[in-house]
Amino acid sequence: MRGFEVSEFANRTARAQALMAKHDLAALLLTTEPELRYFTGYLTRFWESPTRPWFLIVPSTGKPVAVIPSIGADLMGQTWIEDIRTWSSPDLEDDGVGLLIETLNEVAKGGRVGLPDGHETHVRMPKADLDRVANGASLTSDASILRRLRMVKSPAEIDKVAMACQIAGRAFARVPEIAREGVPLEHVFRNFQMLCLEEGADWVPYLAGGAGPSGYRDVISPATPAPLAKGDVLMLDTGLVFDGYFCDFDRNWSVGAPDARVQDAYRCLIDATQAGAEVARPGATAADVFHAMNSKLGEGTDAGRLGHGLGMSLTEWPSLISKDQTVLEQGMILTLEPGISIEDQIIVHEEDILITDGAPVFLSPKAGTEIPLI
Repeated sequence: MRGFEVSEFANRTARAQALMAKHDLAALLLTTEPELRYFTGYLTRFWESPTRPWFLIVPSTGKPVAVIPSIGADLMGQTWIEDIRTWSSPDLEDDGVGLLIETLNEVAKGGRVGLPDGHETHVRMPKADLDRVANGASLTSDASILRRLRMVKSPAEIDKVAMACQIAGRAFARVPEIAREGVPLEHVFRNFQMLCLEEGADWVPYLAGGAGPSGYRDVISPATPAPLAKGDVLMLDTGLVFDGYFCDFDRNWSVGAPDARVQDAYRCLIDATQAGAEVARPGATAADVFHAMNSKLGEGTDAGRLGHGLGMSLTEWPSLISKDQTVLEQGMILTLEPGISIEDQIIVHEEDILITDGAPVFLSPKAGTEIPLI
């Protein structure tokens, strides 16, 4: 089903307000796309334009209040939000800031207004405008309320991530249609995005990967015109979107028969992924999952982390690193992403899992132990 029932947003708001009461917050001020969409269902690609700011206020009681450019009023009016306040934007003298301060003072009544300020957050408005808001309202930290809420997914959210994973799985299964010896890597990238769309993706905002003998140099560089060659390892890593929710996993292929080092490395990554999954249970920490995978990798590859959270954004909290003590809870969705080096090349494998009350469920179609051939 597209979208959510109104009860989904009412429940999210109620959970936020319960946490706000514990931290003596009169309101939350939200400025980024996933934050606004989390409480409203307001889904649009118009956020690609950086010109206009958008604001949502979550009060201590009642429904959120939207303070947005007038161009977005009709679409916001199709959500469950009733109080929609607009201005004509862009306004070079006062781009919604006066209206925002006025609304904050009305809603918060001089109380503290929480603004997300922790790791992996940002404020989507000019600093000069933020300074004006800070002078007109009592801004403080949101006490990680947004992080706590978004890390644990509802059943309806889980269904959307699962659908994104199924779509990507079908597209990955069709890669032999578009990739073979002699095909330029940039053609593979372009055509794979077409496969994702054909299989049901709404759009493909993220596609990374690489190809080379015994692996690839990195997983973030743009695709090149270099043709695939016999003995190459090809990797595609996609974060496609279905109804506003991401998948994020990759697949590797050998162009022709792999050499023994590649096959051994691939099996090691599958073993590491399974080791991570075995400890990814409620009560374990993100660090526990990291150590379980890292112990299988030997010297491994220093990619900074071996996975992360997933949902409305391609990467969310937590990070699977040695120092992240975030406790796993049922309803979290994680990526498991170990990598390994072969001389100056790397191979990375990634899967998406759901934390349950027992063993995790693989949302991505689980890869086998033998690297597939093209």
